[in-house]
Amino acid sequence: MSSESVDDPVFKALAHFRRREILDILKDGPRTTGMLCETFADMDRCTVMQHLKVLEEADLVVPKKEGRERWNHLNSLPIKHIYDRWISTYAGHALSILDRLKSDLEG
Repeated sequence: MSSESVDDPVFKALAHFRRREILDILKDGPRTTGMLCETFADMDRCTVMQHLKVLEEADLVVPKKEGRERWNHLNSLPIKHIYDRWISTYAGHALSILDRLKSDLEG
């Protein structure tokens, strides 16, 4: 078995604040690469494209070519998988500990 988890590209993609900002924008609907470049005027086109590439490799962004434009669509399923695998499991455990603590303090 590989030492690299299937989730590693998703964690890598989510680690950078700019990529999270791109995902937040795409939550409202697909955007062309040009639209994203306009939104992030402090970054050059090459940098925006590099961030999009990392997001694509994590399957968080799905590009669709329409003529000369490239539309970037959000795919939130990898984030849901992370939530199901990591967050919900640990949140449930934390809640049971808090519930036990509350019972001990009241008892």
